[in-house]
Amino acid sequence: MERHQPTGRSRLGFLLALTTMVLWSLLPLALKVTLVSMDPYTITWYRFLFSAVLLGAVLAYYRSLPSPGRFSALARRLLVVATVFLAANYILYLLGLHHTTPANAQVLIQLAPMLLALGAIWIFGERFTRMQWVGFGILIAGLVGFFEDQLRLLAAGVETYYRGSFLMLLAAGTWAIYGLAQKQLLAWLPSQVIMLYIYAGCTVLFSPASSPLQILRMSGVELGMLAFSALNTVAAYGTFAEALVHWEASRVGAVLALTPLMTIAATAGTHALWPDLAAAPAISGLGVCGACLVVAGSLLTSLGQRGRRSAPQP
Repeated sequence: MERHQPTGRSRLGFLLALTTMVLWSLLPLALKVTLVSMDPYTITWYRFLFSAVLLGAVLAYYRSLPSPGRFSALARRLLVVATVFLAANYILYLLGLHHTTPANAQVLIQLAPMLLALGAIWIFGERFTRMQWVGFGILIAGLVGFFEDQLRLLAAGVETYYRGSFLMLLAAGTWAIYGLAQKQLLAWLPSQVIMLYIYAGCTVLFSPASSPLQILRMSGVELGMLAFSALNTVAAYGTFAEALVHWEASRVGAVLALTPLMTIAATAGTHALWPDLAAAPAISGLGVCGACLVVAGSLLTSLGQRGRRSAPQP
């Protein structure tokens, strides 16, 4: 019996990581549909409001609601940084998605964990293995190939593509800063409490710019996509956190690296079944090769941590 326990935990970890990957790969498709009738600020406000209410209800049920005065001034400053930069990440991602395709968004956002890793090297003194540096180089080469392919295929809308891609790269950078702040916050607070503070803070930040009554003019499909996007925020991070409990972080990262390819496949499948809901992905053989290199680079960077003694968590 003892020999089967690790296998069971590994299977559960894989299923949780796979669920996270599927949720994140479908998210840009749902957001693209929602953007037809609702502006990015209101969409983001609804997502954060739903997340704050749901997570707050869960923590209240388990009597785990946080007490604001129990951590230091440094922790409060880090919480402000994490809140502002995650808010920036969400809105920049949506603004970028408004000007580009779901597939392009998911490929470019793969820079986020790479930037987080580089930030950890600079701030926390962590180190890349040789395999991880090779993976990083392959990822950059893949991004260049994919970017070149998209520019060639979308020659009629180059300015729009540049704008969307630039916003997506900014989204990746802001997510990395948020991740670095959250990592330090774990020294004072559990992750669920941190996320509750951040969700509530982001809801307040987006309230002045949001127009909640836009929801009244949305179609049934658009309302469904908004609900999915809001639920996705909580569910994806929940399954991701739980996957890390049951499986090695490097293996979880390897599964999540497949997200861009899943998004491309999901976009093509959605267009085949419902042509009015999603446009066909504009991508050639060069673009597919570039996306595969991005995935391969992410895989090497994740798996390159194996066999390396992990640094203690705060």
